[in-house]
Amino acid sequence: MIPSRLSDPETLWSWFETRVRFSRDEPAMTFGDTTYSFGELHARSEGVAALLYAKGVRKGDRVGYLDINNPDFLTTLFAVASIGAIFVPLNCRLTSAELRFQVADADLTILFVGSAFEREVAGFSDAFPEVQYIATEGGSRWPSLGDLIAAGHPDRPAAAVASDDVAVIFYTSGTTGQPKGAMLTHANLWANNLNWTLAYGLNQRDILMTTAPMFHVSGLFVLLSAVLMAGGRVILHAGFEPNAALDAISRHGVTVTFSVPTMLLAMTQSPQWEATDFTALRSLVVGGAPTPETLLRLYGERGVAISHCYGMTETVTASTVLMPEEAMTKLNSVGRAMFLSEIALIDDKDQEIHDPDVIGEIAIRGRNVFKGYWNRPDATAAAFFAGGWFRSGDIGSLDADGYLYVRDRKKDMIISGGENIYAAEIESVLLEHPQVASAAVVGKPDPHWGETVVAFLVLKSGAALTIEELRAFCGGKLARYKLPRHLAALSEMPLNGSGKIVKQQLRDLALELETENV
Repeated sequence: MIPSRLSDPETLWSWFETRVRFSRDEPAMTFGDTTYSFGELHARSEGVAALLYAKGVRKGDRVGYLDINNPDFLTTLFAVASIGAIFVPLNCRLTSAELRFQVADADLTILFVGSAFEREVAGFSDAFPEVQYIATEGGSRWPSLGDLIAAGHPDRPAAAVASDDVAVIFYTSGTTGQPKGAMLTHANLWANNLNWTLAYGLNQRDILMTTAPMFHVSGLFVLLSAVLMAGGRVILHAGFEPNAALDAISRHGVTVTFSVPTMLLAMTQSPQWEATDFTALRSLVVGGAPTPETLLRLYGERGVAISHCYGMTETVTASTVLMPEEAMTKLNSVGRAMFLSEIALIDDKDQEIHDPDVIGEIAIRGRNVFKGYWNRPDATAAAFFAGGWFRSGDIGSLDADGYLYVRDRKKDMIISGGENIYAAEIESVLLEHPQVASAAVVGKPDPHWGETVVAFLVLKSGAALTIEELRAFCGGKLARYKLPRHLAALSEMPLNGSGKIVKQQLRDLALELETENV
């Protein structure tokens, strides 16, 4: 029997160890042609934990991870949790400048770096001599994880970790131009796993396919950890590729998976769509944006009912769920509150709205709601109001049956290909351009990506700027998916009585831009 290192059963490592006791020799994860048992994942996690402890990682220290999906993403998460340190997954689509900010803000002790991202990290690594760099693969400028584990290290002592301790920090796009680190506790993860397990009846017979990036909360904690904790098996992909996803659904008998509408569309356009065997797929969970009715019907014709959910990083994925059988009867709804979550609507005076079909701001409460923003006490205080309710910033309504309908998203947020993009972050970069006097960014509906980024600019007198020049200027400062695809020059911005830009007018103008500039 594996001795438990932690006294609190709601901590991530305790739960994982308990599952290993029951399922040591059962398959836990398949990645490529290799399948790992629970015991093998546990042994690898123990090896990573011993290495981290030998390198000085202690409770509360931050450990970063920058790579595409792979098994060590999870074993490192578990290892960090066993020490009581904090796991910080970094978005590998970010630029060197964006990554540098997050490394500094999190004050990392160690950063794991995938081979494809060494160049970005090398550009700023000298600025952080206190950070220890470990390559996730061999043949690197830094020591590799495999070689370091093989060298052997003494086992680390037991750590006193409590469920209220922070387990993970995810950086979210910043509404004020800089991202914020959302602190998720072990109890938050426990509640999230229970929400998914209870909603879908997850068990040891389930096979989950994960293609979403694990540096996002959706990739790491929508179903993935819940399935592992329930004793099911994970089919892990390095990333999303429609043919590979459809092949895995047929070959492995996938029972549950998570997707976003752009992925759903891509699979229907694959030559393998018609030949795919969807018989075992009982739950296709979709988040990030509403699924068009045409896609719902396409999947319905193949016997696949789509389940919608609503949530965000600050709530460790979903707080509501619409079950597959309700997809058409409650069209455009994101469902009802999950088991350990509460949903309410509040007016502009923070009073709860009790009447059905009345528009208000969506507020969320429950054990899945995050602890706050890392080193941002003011932002944390502003995010909550009396009674522990979290302000989502989203606008919605509840019908008489308690089903939530999201009417508008967070102010100025754009969702493109499942990625959350905040206008303020892009605008702050645009305003650095010497020819730009004023800038505003909105989203434009796009049939493939969901939305694309439109930049409205007021240029300085005599200035001229092309979309290619603008993208080149922003390219080293913003991830590629954040770059504007449209540029519209205005003589002046539409302003309201208080001098604020009227974004709705710009969104209306964006609809008239029929083709992309690039």
